[in-house]
Amino acid sequence: MKTLGVLGGMGPAATVAFLARLQALTPAEGDADHIRVVMDLNPQVPDRNKTPKKAETVLGEMAERLKVAGADILAMPCNTAHAQAAGIRKASLPFIDMIAETTAAAKATGAEWVGVLATPGGEALYRKALRDQGMSLMTLDGPDRDVFLDLVYGVKRGDVGDRAHGEMRRLAGLFAGGGAGAVIAGCTEVPLLLGQDDVAVPLVDSAEVLARACVAACREHA
Repeated sequence: MKTLGVLGGMGPAATVAFLARLQALTPAEGDADHIRVVMDLNPQVPDRNKTPKKAETVLGEMAERLKVAGADILAMPCNTAHAQAAGIRKASLPFIDMIAETTAAAKATGAEWVGVLATPGGEALYRKALRDQGMSLMTLDGPDRDVFLDLVYGVKRGDVGDRAHGEMRRLAGLFAGGGAGAVIAGCTEVPLLLGQDDVAVPLVDSAEVLARACVAACREHA
């Protein structure tokens, strides 16, 4: 099996949850059947929205270190930071594109209109990816967008209580009620507050999509 290198820490709780999904989705009879993972959990990556060039430099350095540590394939459980993927690709290792994989999963639902729960940077990435696949995007606006961002930063502070769950469920319901055929959890904090049972239409969980893609890539010749 190939060794997976994970660029993590954006944010820490989402990265830990991603690793748990990676383990749970790997068909295994014992320890040796699981994927070897080398990880840089770095919460000090510069702000991807405010200082994108600095973020790209740091992500590139992380990718190089993971390569030296033995990674064969790279993945990053952060949607927004995929805007700086060029720096990661300079390490000359296969990089699993979370945005592309999630967009493909959304298309497979048959939805024409897709609601996206993401940061402004993540929205921009999904807007282009979905339109390239012939789908239309629905996003939050006004006070609801502010509520969403507060919820995301709340998860980073450890707030995953009932109120936060209820608000995220309400926001996803706006898409379902507005005609969306699917909802993308386009920020890796979202699945910590929202599950398929909370949404009336298919929920495309970008973290789970990425985890499945990593398992498939690393076990391709196993």
